[in-house]
Amino acid sequence: MRELEINKRLIHYALFQGYTDAVDSDGYKTGEKTKSYSDPVSLRINVSPARGNANREMIGIDCQYSRTLTTADLDCPIQEDSILWIGVPTTEPHNYVVVRKANSLNDIVYAIREVTLSG
Repeated sequence: MRELEINKRLIHYALFQGYTDAVDSDGYKTGEKTKSYSDPVSLRINVSPARGNANREMIGIDCQYSRTLTTADLDCPIQEDSILWIGVPTTEPHNYVVVRKANSLNDIVYAIREVTLSG
């Protein structure tokens, strides 16, 4: 009983694909780089409640995060710097980003941080 389906929530994620050159409204390169992501993909995964103070840190002491995702699917494609939509439609800006990934023998734990974007 590693992963109960009843404990999973539907989320959407987009994978970080690299940096692209930013362009202005006239189509000229600005010299800045912007992050590029894949199209959003849906996934059912265990999402923890909001994180409080705890004595045991699963991901590390210096990692600032507000929730965790847990899956027994060791082939889960989510990586650090992936963006997430949890509880909001993908037509709105993403509201979480993956800050750390911790693999173990039987599962993967992702530390995620809430972000506020205008869009």
